[in-house]
Amino acid sequence: MRQASGTLIVTAPCQGLHLITDAVAAWVADRGMDEGLLTLMIRHTSASLLIQENAAPAARRDLERWLARIAPESPDYEHDDEGPDDMPAHLRSALTATTLSIPVLGGRMRLGTWQGIYLCEHRRRPAPREIAAHLVGT
Repeated sequence: MRQASGTLIVTAPCQGLHLITDAVAAWVADRGMDEGLLTLMIRHTSASLLIQENAAPAARRDLERWLARIAPESPDYEHDDEGPDDMPAHLRSALTATTLSIPVLGGRMRLGTWQGIYLCEHRRRPAPREIAAHLVGT
């Protein structure tokens, strides 16, 4: 049994869902493991990770609109230390995921045909995001 860990740094160009599957796949391939389990964890509370549809751009846009409706910017939030998008970003992160577990087989992630890994940037002014990666396998 072997293990590898590292950090992927991703800066989204804007608020929304951003496909990062290729960057994660490259990191996995560089580890040289055939079989195992990959864990990804975003080290932030105003961004998140999702495994979601990656073939139809409309699915991504619908998810972005849904998140904006369910956790809209509002002057009603008490927590606004970093601006009006601060608390909605935390709420959207709470509704999605901060950790993903993905099986690896044949040196590749075992995602479904139409699945991709997304960085969900919930802030209007994106910053570099750290994603901790850990792979255990053979």
